[in-house]
Amino acid sequence: MQAPFTTLSEFRDILGRAPQPDAAATQGAQDRNGQLTKPPGALGRLEDLAIWYAGWRGTDRPQISAPQVVIFAGNHGVCAQGVSAFPAEVTAQMVANFEHGGAAINQLSKAFGAKMQVHALSLDTPTADFTTAPAMTEAEVVTALQIGWMAVDPASDLLVTGEMGIGNTTSAAAVAAAVLGGQAADWTGRGTGVDDAGLARKTDVVAKALALHNMDDPLEALRCVGGRELAAMAGAIAAARHHRIPVILDGFICCAAAAVLAKTSDGALDHTVAGHQSAEAAHARLLHALGKEPLLNLGLRLGEGSGAALAIGVLKGAIACHSGMVTFAEAGVSAG
Repeated sequence: MQAPFTTLSEFRDILGRAPQPDAAATQGAQDRNGQLTKPPGALGRLEDLAIWYAGWRGTDRPQISAPQVVIFAGNHGVCAQGVSAFPAEVTAQMVANFEHGGAAINQLSKAFGAKMQVHALSLDTPTADFTTAPAMTEAEVVTALQIGWMAVDPASDLLVTGEMGIGNTTSAAAVAAAVLGGQAADWTGRGTGVDDAGLARKTDVVAKALALHNMDDPLEALRCVGGRELAAMAGAIAAARHHRIPVILDGFICCAAAAVLAKTSDGALDHTVAGHQSAEAAHARLLHALGKEPLLNLGLRLGEGSGAALAIGVLKGAIACHSGMVTFAEAGVSAG
């Protein structure tokens, strides 16, 4: 099997033809929710989550039995500008840690019954330094999108995408600024923990990129200042929509990748929810721009898909209540 696109133009066309939720399943889930043994609205957002999930899965009484966590790793030429507190070699070292089961995301995936894979994208060939040239050629960004698309298992019933890449908060800040507007300082944060001087360098790097590249088109922004792992996450999120698989978005970097889809095609993120609000300064601003209310806010700033993986438990709880509870009629309880 191959991804159904070979150019950015073809990828854009696929986004425009994305499937919609099943209206009958949504209505059936709404009707069922109104008959469950609880006061109306007593489960709050869990009720909305269950109905949303049911619509995308095409059944009014869904189950979550095959969640998938996919981690994409990439290296960034912009690290030469001193934008990270850690060296680029850490990316490959952390990939090895993922593969040996030693990272936080491994534990969270296991805790919530998710199958996890990691995909390292040309770590020996970082993207170009986007203060001097576009980060990727069209062929490179399309390849990353294709890898992300093909990483999604059509048999999955929930997707979390995560990332690893030293320097990628700088890339994500540049993508967010390019597709959502604003100044470099609005989107640039401390990432892995840079000091004040490091933050100033990061902000200046993002400002230089915004001045250098013509990024009126969101997919062009992804090419010019994104990274392979950001593009792969965008490809995976788009593939999940194609397969009607709901997605839990992770933190700032994941949401920056998702913003590219949102600005390319209206409603491109309707099959997604925000797993959490991270401690990265601009994530709240990014979530607001995407119209997403986070399920959790625990001060996380690890990346790796960790906040979204933790939110699998929230969504599983919503579905367990919706599909497992009995109705008033079934329980022989008066509905009042």
